[in-house]
Amino acid sequence: MTSFYDARGNIYAVVAPDAVRREGIDLPEQASFAAQTREAWALSAIEAFCAWTPGTQPPGSKDHRCDGLLVGPFQASPPFDLLIVNTDGTLAERSGNGLTIFSQALSDQGLFPHSAACVLRVHHDKADAPSPGETSVNRAQVEGVQGFWLDLGQPSFGPGAVSAHGVAEVAFNGRELSHVAPLAALDPAWSHSQFVRVGNPHCVTLVEDAVALPANEQMREARLSEGLTRIAYAMPTGAGRPCPAGVNLQWAMRESEGRIAARVFERGEGPTASSGTSASAVACAAWRVGWVAAGEVRVVMPGGTAPILLEEEQGELSRVNLFGTARLMG
Repeated sequence: MTSFYDARGNIYAVVAPDAVRREGIDLPEQASFAAQTREAWALSAIEAFCAWTPGTQPPGSKDHRCDGLLVGPFQASPPFDLLIVNTDGTLAERSGNGLTIFSQALSDQGLFPHSAACVLRVHHDKADAPSPGETSVNRAQVEGVQGFWLDLGQPSFGPGAVSAHGVAEVAFNGRELSHVAPLAALDPAWSHSQFVRVGNPHCVTLVEDAVALPANEQMREARLSEGLTRIAYAMPTGAGRPCPAGVNLQWAMRESEGRIAARVFERGEGPTASSGTSASAVACAAWRVGWVAAGEVRVVMPGGTAPILLEEEQGELSRVNLFGTARLMG
């Protein structure tokens, strides 16, 4: 039976490797080999576990009943290997909400350690990032809510961090940011972007006015959807520009002290209610332009608010941590 979990409106299916194989899908025994051969099995797995049952898709809903598939664990004890499969059959290097969901699923199965950190290892096939990418997860409570802190490590900034090409530099709040011409062509207000890598690649566009934050409904309309897909998705679905491997897109606006409003268009998925690594990238970009200080930052997305903890050393961000909760859907 497939388990579906919700983390701030981001929904993933969680399946064990053996359950994938019982569907007649030739998933390799090792997560590392499965990542390198994902073209042979990933789309079949998405169809088997994420597709709507005929006649059940609500009008106006997304093409799939969830935002992706978490395959794992591949071991009975930590560290745990897993694969994060986007609905287009590609693999993600990291997903904050996905790892929160996977941690909750491990806890529900009695596999998550009670009093120690748990290391999750995400395998993927991207050439510009190490595989597996490791994330250390701890049980925690924030404001009385039980969940998990994810240690996402030290972020890196700029076009080189995400292998972006052909972008110009522009000034914003005394910082050098990037001008992504295809984004600015869709909306002139989208002229100042900060590239951030938090395990996976992000392009955070900073806006001054709420009207420049695109609603998810707008991002699903043909003109905007097609334009954003060309930017965010890798070839052959997208153009792979400015990032050949694709890039997650966010828009950020300062709401108040320590609080940033954000919207998300995910590489391999499209507009989403929330994204943990996107929220983390937004907080990092906001710090870099002086919108927030190190410490706790709240990133507000349509699916919910993500608490982020930024750690600073000698004027540089040294670590970003994401708090998340997940619930098993009935």
